[in-house]
Amino acid sequence: MRERDLLITDLGHRGDGIAQTEDGPVFVAGALPGETVRADVKGGRALNPEIAAPSPDRIEPVCAHYERCGGCSLQHLAEKPYLAWKRGLVEKALAGRGIETPAANTLAATAGGRRRAVLTATRAGRHTLLGYHEKASHRLVDIRECPVLDPAIVKALPGLKTLASEVLPKKGELRLTVLATTAGLDVAIDNADKAYERKIPGLSQKTVEMDLARLSVNGEVLLEIRPPMLDMGGIGLVAAPGGFTQATLAAEDVLSRLVLNGVGKAKEVADLFSGAGTFALRLARTANVHAVEGDKAAIAAFDTALRRAQGLKRVTFERRDLSRRPLVRDELEAFDAVVFDPPRAGAQAQAEQLALSRVETIVAVSCNPATLARDLRILLDGGYALQSVTPVDQFQFSPHIEVVAVLKRE
Repeated sequence: MRERDLLITDLGHRGDGIAQTEDGPVFVAGALPGETVRADVKGGRALNPEIAAPSPDRIEPVCAHYERCGGCSLQHLAEKPYLAWKRGLVEKALAGRGIETPAANTLAATAGGRRRAVLTATRAGRHTLLGYHEKASHRLVDIRECPVLDPAIVKALPGLKTLASEVLPKKGELRLTVLATTAGLDVAIDNADKAYERKIPGLSQKTVEMDLARLSVNGEVLLEIRPPMLDMGGIGLVAAPGGFTQATLAAEDVLSRLVLNGVGKAKEVADLFSGAGTFALRLARTANVHAVEGDKAAIAAFDTALRRAQGLKRVTFERRDLSRRPLVRDELEAFDAVVFDPPRAGAQAQAEQLALSRVETIVAVSCNPATLARDLRILLDGGYALQSVTPVDQFQFSPHIEVVAVLKRE
């Protein structure tokens, strides 16, 4: 191990700077392209790097926890090159599958902050820590602020820590999923101490004091003061405790617009991996929709929303694990457009069936460019043509990126 000067030429997919050397690439945490860094090198990583010549794209981080917290990786990069880097992540993933289609400019969709946060709590002696894990560590950063979160969640951090301290297990961590809804915060605590029942009166009192919409512990709703409502394109939906939603309202609006534009004038649409109906409820304004989802709670929330909705076309739904039992070619023939938005593992089995179908339009939504590229390769080999690829940034300062791709049957 020896100290050396490194010229940073690229940003890796996790946000680390990369220097190309005679011994291979060296990854430098916190470095930016164009910078010269002085550091010891061991195992392809720079140790204790010092910026000798900073990039003009370097800016001051906006959070006091940035140096330690693992929640963000690129607060020190100016917005324009940051959004270009995210576009590059998508294009590199596509190129890895032989897809040389340029992506559109990244759409920033972080306004208002993340309305959904997954926080971790643990014991530190007699104290409770609440926040995110440190970079490359199991240690927890006890956060006092978080510029990427909805201000309502940040304001509630002291109260959330008190709630967590009441039900912390003797060993290990618990998780708090906090969702900002139109009725207030919805808090779901998982992995709480199994004897939390004796704390229910205190938990209920704290819920009232914090004016939470709802509190759930280990899957059980302890107190609902108001239904935690979400606005799905003008249709009210009560979120399932700890359930999935798009992280920011701005991203939900942008993704929905891209999906609706991609589907166009289709009259029969299948919404696969539909969740609680983020796209299905909007699509049903102009098309008949069949929604398919494997999560029981999401389907129940969707069903309840449908019972209250007015002015929709025909909507049907079913609970089905599409990774194990995808809609097959004969089932797909009923639709002229299909939307799919799978978890990070992607939709390989479903893409294989779509590649055999005659569905005219496919709109693929993904939070993982690598698995999206794999699924698009299957569809392209099956005779589809890629019309557009649009990155959407809703996880500000992180390596995560949403993508919407539109394909047409040739």
